[in-house]
Amino acid sequence: MIETTKSELIQPYGGQLVDLMVPAVERDELVAYAGRLPAIQISERSACDLELLACGAFSPLDRFVGSQDYGRILEEMRLVNGQIFPIPVSLPVSSDAQLHLDQDVAIRNSRNELLAILNVEEIYPWDLAEASERIFGTQDPKHPLVSEMQRWGEFNLSGTLQVLNFPQYYDFEDLRLTPAEVRSRLASFGRANVVAFQTRNPLHRAHEEMTKRATAEVDGVLLLHPVVGMTKPGDIDHYTRVRTYRLLAEHYYDPDRILLALLPLAMRLAGPREALWHALIRRNYGANYLIVGRDHASPGKDSQGSPFYGPYDAQELVKQFSQELGVGVMPFQELGYFPDEGYKEITADSRAAALTISGTEVREEYLQKGRELPEWFSRPEIARVLSEAYPPRHRQGVCIWFTGLSGAGKSTTAEVLIELLLENGRQSTLLDGDVVRTHLSKGLGFSKEGRDVNIRRIGFVAAEIVRHGGVVVCAAVSPYRATRNDVRNMVGTDRFVEVFVNTPLEVCERRDAKGIYAQARRGEIKNFTGIDDPYEEPLQSEITLDTVNCAAEENARLILGHLVRQGFVRVG
Repeated sequence: MIETTKSELIQPYGGQLVDLMVPAVERDELVAYAGRLPAIQISERSACDLELLACGAFSPLDRFVGSQDYGRILEEMRLVNGQIFPIPVSLPVSSDAQLHLDQDVAIRNSRNELLAILNVEEIYPWDLAEASERIFGTQDPKHPLVSEMQRWGEFNLSGTLQVLNFPQYYDFEDLRLTPAEVRSRLASFGRANVVAFQTRNPLHRAHEEMTKRATAEVDGVLLLHPVVGMTKPGDIDHYTRVRTYRLLAEHYYDPDRILLALLPLAMRLAGPREALWHALIRRNYGANYLIVGRDHASPGKDSQGSPFYGPYDAQELVKQFSQELGVGVMPFQELGYFPDEGYKEITADSRAAALTISGTEVREEYLQKGRELPEWFSRPEIARVLSEAYPPRHRQGVCIWFTGLSGAGKSTTAEVLIELLLENGRQSTLLDGDVVRTHLSKGLGFSKEGRDVNIRRIGFVAAEIVRHGGVVVCAAVSPYRATRNDVRNMVGTDRFVEVFVNTPLEVCERRDAKGIYAQARRGEIKNFTGIDDPYEEPLQSEITLDTVNCAAEENARLILGHLVRQGFVRVG
């Protein structure tokens, strides 16, 4: 058991919290200086990382990692000085950024807000395949970060940081606490042991019971520390989740035994490595225990339908480093509700008698069908919040994404499908690849980079339509698996239907009235998909169509039937 002495909290990892914020007396002068500097605009992920670097959540790390730290993290999960650090917090930039060493640059977020000044001390290349294999144990583009990294810049930056502003938030301001603020509040409880609970999902009765038992076991305080940065694509939004956490903390926990605070972390979904990273981060916030669950920080299943990580791999890795890191592991035991005994750990012998509801069942059998969650599973207040935020499936958004060679029949089938959707009461939008090229992506070339930008633009629009409850039908060649998976993650994996229009190349060429294939064969058109540029067939599309033996209407009705079975369309 990991314990601190007397009633003092465990020290931050490395002995003290890193603080990269510029002192108030220097800030105005540096803000004016930053206004004269060249700027780089960083992603939402990098902005989350910068905030946690600045406040010390990643202590002892005091910058985006340099090349030596980056290499050792990949190899050994350590910094060059030997300290544990399992995830490389890097700052990727593209090769056309026009930066040079010993240059000061202003760092701005996607809204062009000034965040920091970075002195460029290193510009170094990184390898996508190596990073994917080392960090995630896979190069499968079905992994959300493997597909996302395809659009990161080819180089990483590192250097001294002077942080001028945190990203501006207007929601739950009283819960957005820095490590120093969390430590101050935890210290006021007068208990040395702090149990952190990492969560990106709503809490139900089993979670509540488990966290209370864990806290009582070490006579400690619960740090309920949900992630509100970037989580798994398709997760319930953090606004809804935090409302449920606050209700539980205020009404169902001993106020002297819980602190609710938010963590603006951009998760990597790296399974075991991520769990160890979470333990290190929570030590910096004052916790000396972390509850590590089954499939902790898992991205789900790979392209072959198998889990990326074993269910207890994360627990085992954190246990391996627990003594050195100073953070004890409290395994998340699977609890079930037994009508005569309450909540108990489920064993092989008792499983049949236990009442449980999986996350999938919560969504598909209750929320999406408008059914009330039972009180043994969820507090009534929590169930109400979730039902308000999660309308029945036939009122939720969905994206039907047609992919296949030019001339395969994507647009023809998509147009028929639109009419069938309208007939059944679902207002729908068609985003056709050729039309988008004319209006949204005019001027883009047909290089791999140009194709990817075009597809991600379609994906961005589709994701917004789906987020607001609409149906969007997209028909684009979209030849690369990684980019299609990236779009799937933008939209949400449970609201994305990939339709592979599996028409042979020779059939597509015969259908080509415009002679585009013939031009490509003669070399008059370069980088043409199927001729001198590859088409990567889906490995696990939801639907595969045969347009040689089946008419467009028949295929459209096949897709409609799938949407009906999934609950996205209500017939009659």
